[in-house]
Amino acid sequence: MAQMDTSAEGILERTDAYPLRRLARDVIETLILALVIYLAVRAVILPYEVEGASMNPALRSGERLFVNRSAYAHFDVNDLWNVLPWEAREGERAIYPFDPPRRGDVVVLDPPVVSKKPYIKRIIGLPGEEISFQEGYVLVDGRRLEEPYLSGVTTTCRSGQHCELTVPEGSVFVLGDNRSNSADSRTFGPVSVDRIIGKAFFSNWPIDTLGPIE
Repeated sequence: MAQMDTSAEGILERTDAYPLRRLARDVIETLILALVIYLAVRAVILPYEVEGASMNPALRSGERLFVNRSAYAHFDVNDLWNVLPWEAREGERAIYPFDPPRRGDVVVLDPPVVSKKPYIKRIIGLPGEEISFQEGYVLVDGRRLEEPYLSGVTTTCRSGQHCELTVPEGSVFVLGDNRSNSADSRTFGPVSVDRIIGKAFFSNWPIDTLGPIE
């Protein structure tokens, strides 16, 4: 018959093992939870660093931002209807569960030109609006657009093809705030909303820029 170790040392060794296992389990669970939260946040929020001077003076090169990747999540109702064999709806009827693109939004986008990196620009024109340029100003449907964030900067357009147009449905017209040094819709035309990676909403570095992006 086996004998039970009833010494104080034996009991202490066995009971000490349980807190150690519990501590190890708690650490692992905490790490897993942190990883899940990190992946969930990254699915919605993307860190982005501004490169170049195209958004001066609002955003400086090297400034770090948080970008909301789900800001313009949408679906086309017509695509759903067209699944039915007797339906054949043309055009787009986009539904935005959150917010549609708005004039003045600062967005990170995949440009419709060859580029190794995304661009950051400001939405100026919305679907269906007529965009043109006159005497250093942007005109939207023939009316001068007030842009206080430019601090007196003039806007010209020399590409011709994209200097006077109607923004197609499902697209936006974007410009950099540094109008004399920005590759934007004046050169490559309107940008599909599907090419927008996300809306920049918060500056987190350097410290003096900390805060929401207006």
